[in-house]
Amino acid sequence: MPAQDIVMTEARRVAFLIALLPIAALALERPGVEFRVFQFPADRIPRIDGDPADWSMIPEAYAIGIDQLKETTNGRGFAYDKKDLDVKVKVGWVKGLNRLYFLYEANDNFWDFSRESRHNDIFELVVDGDLSGGPFVTHLHPNSKIAGGDAFLRFQGVHAQNYHVFTPAPDRDWAFVWGCQPWIKELPWANAAYNYTFKHGEAGKLILEFWITPFDYAPFEGPERAVTSTLAENKLIGMSWAVLDYDGPAEKDYKGFWNLSHKTTMYGNADDLVAFRLMPLEAGYRKPIEAHWSYKILDMDRRMVAFRDESAGSITSWQWSFGDGKTSAERHPIHQYEKAGEYIVTLAIEGPAGKSRWTKVYDVVVR
Repeated sequence: MPAQDIVMTEARRVAFLIALLPIAALALERPGVEFRVFQFPADRIPRIDGDPADWSMIPEAYAIGIDQLKETTNGRGFAYDKKDLDVKVKVGWVKGLNRLYFLYEANDNFWDFSRESRHNDIFELVVDGDLSGGPFVTHLHPNSKIAGGDAFLRFQGVHAQNYHVFTPAPDRDWAFVWGCQPWIKELPWANAAYNYTFKHGEAGKLILEFWITPFDYAPFEGPERAVTSTLAENKLIGMSWAVLDYDGPAEKDYKGFWNLSHKTTMYGNADDLVAFRLMPLEAGYRKPIEAHWSYKILDMDRRMVAFRDESAGSITSWQWSFGDGKTSAERHPIHQYEKAGEYIVTLAIEGPAGKSRWTKVYDVVVR
C-alpha cells in the first residue's frame, strides 16, 4: 500500500472515532452537562503529599462542590446541609501521562472509619476512559447465563473501574477496588496521601490527594495484557463519583449516597456516568508559539518516514530540515531517506507571535 494511502487510512480511522464521541456522550447521564479536567503544565505536576498548595493554580471554576451532587438512596435529593457534610473536588491531568489526579477536600460533622469494612466514609470514584459504556459489575452483567465467579474474573471492572476510596484509611489500603484487578490501586498505577487531624467520630476537615490510571482493559491476571486509556487534549471521558456518609455504628446511621451522576447505578454502569473533557493548558501557562513534532516510520525497507507537526499557537509557515540535506514546507510531510543512518531533524515555525524551533537529535533512525 502506498505511504499516502496508509496515512489517509489512519486519518479516516481517527476521524471516524472522533465522530463517534458525541454519540457516545449522549449515552451518559446529565445530557448537556460537561465538567472540565484541568491540564497541569509538565513542570507543575502535583506532588502527592496531602498538601493542596500544588492545586492553587487551578481556577475555582474547575471545582465541583456538593451542590452538584444528588442523594439518591435515602430520598434527600438536593437537600444537602453543609454543616453536616461539605465536599469539593478538583480533577487534573498532564499531557503525555495517562493519569487522572484528584484533590478531595471534605468537611464532615462525624468522620466514621473505625471498622475494617465498607462501613466507612467513602469517596467512590468510577472512570470509563474510552467511553465504552455499559455495565461492568457482576450483578448487572447482561448475560445471566454466565456464572457469578466466572463473570467476576472476566467482567467486573475490566472496561471501567470503580475505586472505593476510604476517607480516611488508617492502617489499611487507601482504597478497595470493586473489581477483579486490585493491582490497579498500587504503584506504578496509583498513589494517594491524606492530611487530617480528627479521630473517629469527630468533626473536621480531610484533604486527600491521589492519582489513578484509567484502563480500557484491566484483566484479573495483571498488567501484562492491560490496555491503558489514552488521555489527550479535548478528549471526553466518562466519570462520576459518590460520597458515602456514615454517622455512627448502625446501618441506619447511613446518611446518604451523594453522587455526581444523580443516578445510583453509576457505581456499576458506565452509561450512568457524566462527561468530563480533558482541557488544553490555560492561556497563562501556554507559550504564544511553540514548535513540537513527532514521527512514525511507515516503511523501514523503503526508509519512508511520516512527520507530524504538533506545534501550538497560530502558525503561518513550517520549514522542515530532515538531516540529509532535504527540506519541506509542508505541515505534515512524508520523507524518504536515500541512505541508512541516524538523522538530526528540525522543525522551524513562524506565526504572528514570532518564531520557534524544535530539534530531535538522532531520534530518527532508518536502516
